[in-house]
Amino acid sequence: MPADPLSILKAVYGYDSFRDRQREIIDHVIAGNHAFVLMPTGGGKSLCYQIPALVRPGMGLIVSPLIALMEDQVAALRQAGIKAAALNSRIWGAEKELLWNDIERGDLELLYMAPETLLKPETLSRLKSMRLSLIAVDEAHCLSQWGHDFRPEYRALDCLADVFPDVPRLALTATADAPTRTEIVEHLMLGEENSFIAGFDRPNIRYAVAEKMNTTQQILRFLAPRKGESGIVYCLSKRKTDEVAITLSEHGFTALPYHAGMEMKARAQNQRRFQLDQGVIMVATIAFGMGIDKPDVRFVLHADLPSSIEAYYQETGRAGRDGLPAETLMLYGAEDIALRRRFIDESEAPEARKRVEHHKLNALLGFAESCTCRRQMLLRYFGDDCSPCGNCDVCLDPPDMFDGTVVAQKLLSCIYRTGERFGQTHVISVLLGATDARVESLGHDKLSTFGIGKEYDRNTWRSFVRQLLGRGLIGVAATEGGGLSISPEGRQFLRDKPALNLRVFKRAKGRRTSSGSEATQELPAANRALFEKLRARRMELAKAQNVPPYVIFHDRTLAEMAARQPESLDELATIPGVGQAKLARYGDAFLRVINGPA
Repeated sequence: MPADPLSILKAVYGYDSFRDRQREIIDHVIAGNHAFVLMPTGGGKSLCYQIPALVRPGMGLIVSPLIALMEDQVAALRQAGIKAAALNSRIWGAEKELLWNDIERGDLELLYMAPETLLKPETLSRLKSMRLSLIAVDEAHCLSQWGHDFRPEYRALDCLADVFPDVPRLALTATADAPTRTEIVEHLMLGEENSFIAGFDRPNIRYAVAEKMNTTQQILRFLAPRKGESGIVYCLSKRKTDEVAITLSEHGFTALPYHAGMEMKARAQNQRRFQLDQGVIMVATIAFGMGIDKPDVRFVLHADLPSSIEAYYQETGRAGRDGLPAETLMLYGAEDIALRRRFIDESEAPEARKRVEHHKLNALLGFAESCTCRRQMLLRYFGDDCSPCGNCDVCLDPPDMFDGTVVAQKLLSCIYRTGERFGQTHVISVLLGATDARVESLGHDKLSTFGIGKEYDRNTWRSFVRQLLGRGLIGVAATEGGGLSISPEGRQFLRDKPALNLRVFKRAKGRRTSSGSEATQELPAANRALFEKLRARRMELAKAQNVPPYVIFHDRTLAEMAARQPESLDELATIPGVGQAKLARYGDAFLRVINGPA
């Protein structure tokens, strides 16, 4: 193994240069320093601990939250010729002791563990007698009690400073706002001066948000041009997850459900299919979380409102990890907002935690209702910034705005006069002057607000309700009916009557897509055909080893092969992503596809 980081990058990983702050961080850790690393998903965080672990004497210890994630990473490392293993609850008896023998002999370069395994007294005792090159805590936001993925086991990792005082410690994450970053650095005693913030932007991802109209039809319309591509559809409930998976299957998609109500074996099988096969859509609750290291996810669709911007950013970040174009769509409605608020209010969390969760939800609603660049809003939430991106729905199709002061007054007045206890359907019926039985039986057809909103249709009024919810002028009761009420901010608005700009409701129309297949559209037709042959050969090799195809080569590497058509192993070695171990193992097989039998 070469001792120089750049030589390792080329020989092991097949790349000629580092990205962003990778080299700076790697040199910092090789020198024996701690580090907090924040990089966007797909930005190359893993190299920041893998390469120092290969350079420094001893074994690198990686703390990872999920078995599926660590096993995926170990498979990829072994394909690259690195001696790596995972110690987890699936390994026991003689197999476990054999692994410990390898560890104690110094035969491993990288060892992955979940915090629960690492923190067992017997594990710590055995590791204390060994030489560790570093300790890396991946998905470090899990230790923050204010984070969206809080895991109590991560909090106990502060003991590592005492147990291994002379070992460099790294904490790495793609998702942490300023308070969460501060908490990670302080809790793991990393030192504020050892922080490396590489930004949050994922320019290859297109962000879009739409109001719910007909959720099923909106999902099908979004997915129609993406058949044969891998993606994730997130749903809020287990029931909806099953229903959407069935609907997609009936429409010709390969769609699998994943939620906590399924048997563990069935969940594991579906996740494995998603990782091993191409063109699989996983329909999931947030139970399908961090254990995703699949680089060729071309889209993430939220069929329901997520819980926070942090959750949204992490979940959408599972798309396009290979750097090729990927697309996201978030659908939401007033019912989502009411349900999310009810989740917070009815939880057993302390009041301080509830206030934080409401603040996070309000920030997400502001993002959803934004009339400015989505990427700018997303990055600014995390303390980052950018120019208008030209790659979100707002930039590509700017919304029309109007002075909605009178509209807001009408809506708030109608909520007040109907008693601040009815849901949006009833309030809108009164505004439209609908003479249904319920309106008449309650005498609401006699109110002064009856029929004062006929200039807009029901869907437009629903959009106005969502916008006022997003701006905090309307509250939603934590009851099944989700009755609308006027918030203190709404009452202040009625008193002061300031100008208020609202979006004009737009009906859904054909969406410009940026699917992963378009990444190969620049190739001539013959090269696109070669790309598909290379993908087929990769799948054959992957199935023979029972590993995900992307641990052999990423799509980006295959596309480069199809474009350049190398004729020899030396030429193939110049393709980004082709390291020495993969060149020796797979070079001849892919050259035969490119050039035909020798």
